[in-house]
Amino acid sequence: NEAEAILYAAQHAIDNKTPLILCTSGGGQVMFQGGRALMGMPRSTIAVNELKKTGLPYIVIFCYKTAGGITASYSNLGDFHLAESESAEIIFSGRRVIQGTIKEELPPDLQTAPWLLKKGFCDRIINRKDLAKEVGVLLSIILKKNNVMNAEQIKEPDLSDKSIAKEAS
Repeated sequence: NEAEAILYAAQHAIDNKTPLILCTSGGGQVMFQGGRALMGMPRSTIAVNELKKTGLPYIVIFCYKTAGGITASYSNLGDFHLAESESAEIIFSGRRVIQGTIKEELPPDLQTAPWLLKKGFCDRIINRKDLAKEVGVLLSIILKKNNVMNAEQIKEPDLSDKSIAKEAS
């Protein structure tokens, strides 16, 4: 279950005093999974809020395609939001549903990473092959500027493992 994974990841980050970096993809399936999955949205939101109370960084990387319940809950709660490419789509509801509801034509770039960047919902668009390096730089800045906890108490993630960068390219 997706919510259980978020709960575990947040608790693991808190217990180990490490940042939480979440790559989001998928969504929309909650309607078909029933009430238990739907209750995962508030539970995962609470888990992220508990992480934030500790002052640990929470970085969200929007991957193609982030939609539905993911967009409605934990993916929009990050301290920083990165999109893995300009083609990433971050959607709550589908284009046809929105157009049918508001009875207006939508801009062609609506719900794309560049549109979200322009509107302030995304902090940066980064090519997938550069994500490991860019996240490492971002974390080093955040951990040094952290006012809630002493930076020495927070374990910096080991980004020397180049397998992440190899998989991404």
